[in-house]
Amino acid sequence: MDLNHTFIHFVPVLALVLDILIGDPRWLPHPVVGLGRLATWWERLARRMPASATNAGAFLAGALGMVLLAGSAGWAAWRLSGLGYAGPLLALYLSWSGLALGGLLREAHAAFRAVETGSIGEGRAAVAMLVSRDTTALDAPSLRKALAETLAENLNDGLVAPFFYLVLLGPGGLWAYKAVSTLDSMWGYRTPEYAWFGKAAARMDDVLAFIPARLTALGMVLAAVLAGPVGPSFGSIARIVRGVRRDARKTSSPNAGWPMAVAAWIFGATMGGDAIYFGEWVPKPVLGPAEGHVEPSAEGPGKEWTRERFVGLLRLCFMAGVGTCLAMYLAGMLIRGEI
Repeated sequence: MDLNHTFIHFVPVLALVLDILIGDPRWLPHPVVGLGRLATWWERLARRMPASATNAGAFLAGALGMVLLAGSAGWAAWRLSGLGYAGPLLALYLSWSGLALGGLLREAHAAFRAVETGSIGEGRAAVAMLVSRDTTALDAPSLRKALAETLAENLNDGLVAPFFYLVLLGPGGLWAYKAVSTLDSMWGYRTPEYAWFGKAAARMDDVLAFIPARLTALGMVLAAVLAGPVGPSFGSIARIVRGVRRDARKTSSPNAGWPMAVAAWIFGATMGGDAIYFGEWVPKPVLGPAEGHVEPSAEGPGKEWTRERFVGLLRLCFMAGVGTCLAMYLAGMLIRGEI
């Protein structure tokens, strides 16, 4: 086995380590920026076509853009990863830049510090950079809850799902997935403008994230049991599992509810609920223990996201993210007969 081939085997783990220690390599060109520009260019081009004025035409234009961009991103990453001696280093960079655990934890912690140590206006502004809901009227517990929701959901979207496709299909698979995920974040809104244009990207993102979202939830439960706030109590584990199975299906997304429901039930603090998005009041289900079913906790009474609960979630996401990724890496090596 040559050196390049040996190095490639360790690319997923090395990428995970670099992501945790350094985060996004902002001093280097980031592929997501290029994907975003291509997506904007395609949308402008497609909307000039008369056919895109109809629902069917808008759907086909969005679907074609998704196929072209995801296919091109995957093909480019695959080709670059195979370029002779430079291929392994390019594979490492592409893998590293496709993961977002380090950046997610740092940005969430920075916003949390702004909520705790700054003025309420500073806290609202910091949280608004990370969430899509309107934060102008949120108090400190509501700001923590908004941060907790985006932290739990993006543990899957930003780490577990891309790592899953990295292990399964290499950097090409990772960037095909990232392209779809990027298009979903840009086009996947249920507004008159994007309801049909972004439908294909939104549905494909749901399909691709289906297994990773459930692996994320499982990893969070195991991390909570082994090294977190739950402990090896069968009663506590059974209560969390029952609650998650009930609540995870409440959300409009088939995937987002799984890590969010796990976080809500582990820490005994609710997630979800009605909120304002882009100027409109949007009714959303509440995830987590019902009133009167919250067990006494060292993290605080009631169902609010206290400081202690949010810090606990940060730690849990780190442990669950790293543990789930390493388990997927080892499983992939075992299936391929490499260990």
